[in-house]
Amino acid sequence: MLGRIAGTEHFRNIERYPGGTVPDVLLLRIDAGLFFGNVEAVNARIEEELAARPATRHLVLVLSAVNAIDTSALFGLTELNQMLRERAIGLHLAEVKGPVMDRLKASDLLATLNGKLFLSTAMAWDELTGKA
Repeated sequence: MLGRIAGTEHFRNIERYPGGTVPDVLLLRIDAGLFFGNVEAVNARIEEELAARPATRHLVLVLSAVNAIDTSALFGLTELNQMLRERAIGLHLAEVKGPVMDRLKASDLLATLNGKLFLSTAMAWDELTGKA
């Protein structure tokens, strides 16, 4: 879980740094490639974080560390997107690397995304928290 470092555009793990958060925006950074072997664990962790933060209205997955994504992971994210839509929670993606973006564009996920695609975490934060 990420929080914004006061006075900067930087976001860091709130367990290691004093980062600011808001109740309705949850920023989660995925620090590994997404593939068939971990997508269920990633979605389970997302569910745990959402259960601990019931006021969440926007989930931002920060994909800066994700270098690759396979078909199984795309399917898992598509299911997550649908589940969040049913719960009135927007799924947003930030800092998507080129090879991952290529795979997203070739799938149905971007066309059905229940949120927005952001170039940076700071841009997502500013828009979703109304601090733009």
